[in-house]
Amino acid sequence: MLTTRHGVRPLGASDLDAFLELTARDPVVNVFAEHRARTTNLEPRWLGGEVWGRFEGGELVAACHVGANLVPVQAGPDDARAFAERALTRGRTVSTIVGPHDAVDAFWHTVAESWDRPRDLRWRQPHLVLDADPLVAPDPQVRRTTRADLDEVYPACVAMYTEEVGVSPEVGGGAELYRARVLQLINRGWSFARFDEGRLVFKAEVACASPHAAQIQGVFVPADRRGEGLAVGGMAAVAALVRAEIAPVVSLYVNEWNTPARAAYARAGFHETARFSTVMF
Repeated sequence: MLTTRHGVRPLGASDLDAFLELTARDPVVNVFAEHRARTTNLEPRWLGGEVWGRFEGGELVAACHVGANLVPVQAGPDDARAFAERALTRGRTVSTIVGPHDAVDAFWHTVAESWDRPRDLRWRQPHLVLDADPLVAPDPQVRRTTRADLDEVYPACVAMYTEEVGVSPEVGGGAELYRARVLQLINRGWSFARFDEGRLVFKAEVACASPHAAQIQGVFVPADRRGEGLAVGGMAAVAALVRAEIAPVVSLYVNEWNTPARAAYARAGFHETARFSTVMF
């Protein structure tokens, strides 16, 4: 039963096939949403939130993941505004709005006057993809991390997060939860790093994956080792390992102003396919 005049309602397990058909229209851009659907079966108790669908003539035409992250899925501006009007009926519960620029822009400008002032707005972040062999030789010293590496990996993850987001993930008692997340990625085989004499000098993780694509997050080189090309060979190695063992296409998105990172990704073989935007609270 539809719950608004815009044809928007929460999705459940019975909608999984239709939702996966929707994400398959752009499986690389939609990898986060597909990953969440496949790992939760769209059950709210596992989602920690909801996924809303918008229907036209009984067909699912767009969706919106609403958890800690609010992520539009195949949503045009009208769809995004419909999701935003539903969001306005319940107030802000998300910490981040992220996804393709046009959808995020339409959603944000619908809720902006009613929601809190964001901590940061990042428009038109290049969404990059590598779907072939890297353009440079992978760094042979990059490997999957293990639990034995946690004392090096965890501080690097905290440093990267703090530098990127502007606040430590440990603030407000979050250290235990964040440490568990880092360990979860290690246990999945989704954490990669290079160590020089026991010190971590490059790292990256897989944030989410589907049979079609994997999205990279957390790329980090310590400040005193930047400019040496570690990220170029490191990302080539991560991409090669991921494509061989996890998913055939590797993606990520990067801040438009981060010229060194964009140059490193381009040298490794990543190319731009879309623009994302992020609103952080």
